[in-house]
Amino acid sequence: MHITILGGGVLGVASAWYLAKSGHQVTVIDRQDSVAQETSHANAGMISPGYSMPWAGPGVPLKAIGWMMQDLAPFMINVKELDGYTLSWMMKMLANCNTRAYQVNKERMLRIAEYSRDCFVDLRKELDIVYDARQQGTLQLFRKQKQIDALQKDIKVLKELGIQHQALDMDGCIEHEPALAHVKDKFVGGLRLPGDETGDCFMFTTELAKECEKLGVNFLLNTDIERLNEANGKITSATTSNGTIAADAFVCALGSYSPKILKTVGIKVPIYPIKGYSLTLPIEDESRAPLSTIMDETYKIAVTRFEDRIRVGGTAEIASFNLECPEKRRAAVDFVIQDMFPGATKVSKAEFWTGLRPMTPDSVPVIGGTSYSNLYLNTGHGTLGWTMSLGSAKLLSDIIDNKTSDIDPEGLSIARYA
Repeated sequence: MHITILGGGVLGVASAWYLAKSGHQVTVIDRQDSVAQETSHANAGMISPGYSMPWAGPGVPLKAIGWMMQDLAPFMINVKELDGYTLSWMMKMLANCNTRAYQVNKERMLRIAEYSRDCFVDLRKELDIVYDARQQGTLQLFRKQKQIDALQKDIKVLKELGIQHQALDMDGCIEHEPALAHVKDKFVGGLRLPGDETGDCFMFTTELAKECEKLGVNFLLNTDIERLNEANGKITSATTSNGTIAADAFVCALGSYSPKILKTVGIKVPIYPIKGYSLTLPIEDESRAPLSTIMDETYKIAVTRFEDRIRVGGTAEIASFNLECPEKRRAAVDFVIQDMFPGATKVSKAEFWTGLRPMTPDSVPVIGGTSYSNLYLNTGHGTLGWTMSLGSAKLLSDIIDNKTSDIDPEGLSIARYA
């Protein structure tokens, strides 16, 4: 079967890999001149099943107001970009800010995230892909005692779900991240998730695309996707800037841009572009650099170690499709790297980047079929596209092939929004 995948980010390329392995003829279409040039390009680098929790939960609206009031706000709303679609999405998210919805959504997210981690292990056994990968866990770092006091609630959840974790005092944090010895006055303890990983998503996607090409996958780049075309309950083709592309089946993996294309065939999917920022910096002093990923819980900033670089990513801004990189948005990421790892690098050498995370109101991705018998979705992964990438793609491949999947697909398709 000839399958065309719309989108050349990590979700699209991973989908191409599994579908090509399954024997399909695969074409990937993307508007950029190479893969992983948008949201997959410079994300925080965390592969974090243990950190897979919904944004929407009890008490989150009040917390969000508090975050916006901080000097270095981890959450912002650009009022100039507010429109009807934005407000509608925000109302849907607020509807998920209750205990019942939180528990349901959390289980769905962890189901796919844990499976995806297993898929990464399997892939590394099969392919020798270099992507600055490390399997040394994530350390959530707490600056305030009240964060430690509130930790038992999170630990209870981790225990219930069987997720490995370690509550650490200051010395325990330093044992795993020796560079923190230089800033003992900045934090009081942490929570380590040893099962988490790190890696450069751009490097990974680029290398996996090369492996896809060995299997015969065709990458049609520098090609804008304008619309889908349908007849008799099926998608017949995609109209692009390079002509009409016909196929037996289609996969939409366009992230934040999925709603625009799906709308052309009457499908509505509530995905919103949550804007995030990152810095990528060369390491100047190895002894002062992190070994894996540190998540600063106060500012919601992740500091991730690659081989000879540090990636600092975070903040969440509601700003529609605005891709500007105003210098004032660097404040929080600049502060955290200099405050927690002084001397490890020089902020003046940083590459500043922004990307749009495709967020659903319940934080759960949309994976599976649609009302069209040959149109499938693999999109809406929010901040966890890198974490969930391989598991989502393997699940989708099994769904398309009518195979019994390794995990239950219940609750992951667009049908939950019907």
